[in-house]
Amino acid sequence: MPDPKPAHKRILLKLSGEALMGDDAFGINHATIQRMVQEVAEVTRLGVEVAVVIGGGNIFRGVAGGSVGMDRATADYMGMLATVMNALALADTMNKAGLTARVMSAIAIEQVVEPYVRPKALQYLEEGKVVIFAAGTGNPFFTTDTAAALRGAEIGAEMVLKATKVDGVYSADPNKDKTATRYAKISFDEAIQKNLGIMDATAFALCRDQKLPIKVFSIFKHGALKRVVLGEDEGTLVYA
Repeated sequence: MPDPKPAHKRILLKLSGEALMGDDAFGINHATIQRMVQEVAEVTRLGVEVAVVIGGGNIFRGVAGGSVGMDRATADYMGMLATVMNALALADTMNKAGLTARVMSAIAIEQVVEPYVRPKALQYLEEGKVVIFAAGTGNPFFTTDTAAALRGAEIGAEMVLKATKVDGVYSADPNKDKTATRYAKISFDEAIQKNLGIMDATAFALCRDQKLPIKVFSIFKHGALKRVVLGEDEGTLVYA
């Protein structure tokens, strides 16, 4: 039986640093990162081009106490370096799993990773490589959510997939309110009106302006990424 046809040809996957921790307090959980890579591998086998933006909360959280009272820009640069470490770990795990991954950093650390160059990133995607964007936007005061929106727009992704701990956007916190219901889809305007806080305001506005849909889903739910790519009812679609 032939593989089902994906609904999306090119996606931008936004992973939080916290997602790599598994049940650990901080750092990278080996089993968790391997499982995530298997989910990505399933999607690439369908012929989908995958780019990833990764956060740094799992590493930076461990040193965040020391950043109290620190200049905000300095703390943000530390966070960017944490994302580079995560990107290297993710790429290494991907390469060992038979994928070909390339890390591109928004800040220059050329002995370690390639600088982000848009035409090169597009070339890698067309060659079937997984491109991991590190160091956010390269600027302080911008989150990795904004980096995901920016890179998604730049590479012509059909959708930004925001991987979270919950399986979509709910009318209330499902952990606190048992009557909370999951939205199958919701418009950008409605999400703003309801103050759902799906992404930070800058990232959300950029996706809305570029008519770049966002899919919020759980990366911890086995097979969820594949179901999203196949266009099945998984997570919550935010549309223009």
